Amino acid sequence: MAEREKLIIPYPVIVEGKYDRLRLLGIIEGNIYTTDGFGIFTKNEKLTVMRRLAEKTPVIVLTDSDGAGKQIRSHITSAIPRDRLIQLYIPQIKGKEKRKSEPSKAGTLGVEGMEAELLRSILAPYAVKDGENETDAYKNSLANPLSKADFYEAGLSGGEGSAEKRDKFAERLGLPRGMTANSLLAAAKLLLTYDEYKKMTKEVFC
Repeated sequence: MAEREKLIIPYPVIVEGKYDRLRLLGIIEGNIYTTDGFGIFTKNEKLTVMRRLAEKTPVIVLTDSDGAGKQIRSHITSAIPRDRLIQLYIPQIKGKEKRKSEPSKAGTLGVEGMEAELLRSILAPYAVKDGENETDAYKNSLANPLSKADFYEAGLSGGEGSAEKRDKFAERLGLPRGMTANSLLAAAKLLLTYDEYKKMTKEVFC
């Protein structure tokens, strides 16, 4: 059986964890952002980046159907305008993910345990159709060549004073201080084009 083409999703997709993200990577082509489970309650940068993304494009929220997933969804919904959120839901299906030795507390499958065709059907209405344009945020992030080498060259990583420079750069982006180089790089790739990044680093550091 031939492998089906991935759905092109023009909106950032928010899921709970890395295994949910890996599951979706086999089904869609797009930007998938994780909350690190309940990490979104303690890591301010997570929610701040999501708010900034929502300023540029609607954001899809796809959390598990258990109590934890509902709490995480509620937290996101309270922080981002509802008209900027696309709320998608998976059904409550009893079962256990293959990688786990025990089922979840609720005894239901999460996003990572859903059948591929079911996830496709949930996401398909929001996929780019033939001849349609993708959103700027999606196109920019895929084409953006911004890399760790650029961060190193600008002094944003790997050198003396890098943390302070990242704080200045993050503030300019409307993001919190104290972000790691990897977190800030991921956010910058979504929020800026490469030319915008180069211009901003000159304005901030020159």
